[in-house]
Amino acid sequence: MATVQLLKTKRFGDNRGWFSETYSEQSLAKAGIHHNFVQDNHSYSALTGTIRGLHFQRPPYAQAKLVRCARGSIMDYAVDVRRDSPTYGKWVSALLSADNGSQLYVPVGFAHAFITLEPDTEVIYKVSAAYAPDCDGGLLWNDPEIGIDWPLPALGPILSDKDAALPPLAEFDSPFDYDGVPLTALSD
Repeated sequence: MATVQLLKTKRFGDNRGWFSETYSEQSLAKAGIHHNFVQDNHSYSALTGTIRGLHFQRPPYAQAKLVRCARGSIMDYAVDVRRDSPTYGKWVSALLSADNGSQLYVPVGFAHAFITLEPDTEVIYKVSAAYAPDCDGGLLWNDPEIGIDWPLPALGPILSDKDAALPPLAEFDSPFDYDGVPLTALSD
């Protein structure tokens, strides 16, 4: 059992630049994260203010995610959607950027989204289950019940038609069970 965690990646630099270990099963296990990640995904967003989410995948193909920003920067969000959780509908966020190298671990039972903070942003994330279209799900990005305070550009968000039409939390019948670990603030 684990909750959303911000992971700081160590960088070892010299006159050439830096080296970083972005995935270590042993390091994740020390943080209480035990997943067999089976797929890497890579997204490119051309414009600032691009929102992708709030997404999740239902059981039996529910996905945990390990997210990092390889180019540009994002504000990354995780929303607790585990039924009977004392933090149901609450969210945490973290700044992920190519400069800071941080990663966000998003366990099963959380909806995930991000907004790009600069143009030409690339996000890479590992998932613990392959994509299953029949299990694909999501929630409305601007649902007032969730209340995410998005850092929107003056022209507003860039959304896919699919993301703009997702249902609000009030219409969601969660297939995710609360595991006894509430969502907590992220530590730096």
